[in-house]
Amino acid sequence: MNCYSMQYAGARQFLTKAEKIEMLKEYKEALDNETRGVSERIKELEDQD
Repeated sequence: MNCYSMQYAGARQFLTKAEKIEMLKEYKEALDNETRGVSERIKELEDQD
């Protein structure tokens, strides 16, 4: 289960602690991936000079 499907797929209103932790871990992973992507793009742009 990911945080996006939980928010938009008519999921249950009340989640267990374990479910909340799992959602937060998945969200953090998505943010980490985004950060890596931004860093790679910055490096690409800097290397073009």
